[in-house]
Amino acid sequence: MIKYNLKCENKHEFESWFSESKEFDRLKNKNLIECIFCHSKKVEKSIMAPSVTSSKLHNKQKQISNLEIKNFKKDLLKLRKFVEKNFEFVERNFANKVREVYYDKNSKKNIYGNATTEEKEELKEEGIDLVNIPWVDKDN
Repeated sequence: MIKYNLKCENKHEFESWFSESKEFDRLKNKNLIECIFCHSKKVEKSIMAPSVTSSKLHNKQKQISNLEIKNFKKDLLKLRKFVEKNFEFVERNFANKVREVYYDKNSKKNIYGNATTEEKEELKEEGIDLVNIPWVDKDN
């Protein structure tokens, strides 16, 4: 496993794990890598410092990390299933729909959808708090 620091065209920075160094290039060539914040497909590897540990410690950390990643993914899939079952998907009209729900004090509607970085900032300025959920693919 190798971890890369990634940066999109909008200067969002995030980390991602790959099975080997060539995996990033293979996925990028298939247009399968996107920014976790704005979903831009223009993502590049940025400079990173490697983590050097003894092989004994490294193997233990790798086992723990793989188990933790597997459990974390399982939890994210449960969260996704819960959201899809209990919330209405409003697609790209999310910013307007969330305002409708927020300003209608009698509304008990639960919604989810997509918003641009600019829309998220505008909602934040209005005092509307949002929660970003890492959306794990069901078949991944």
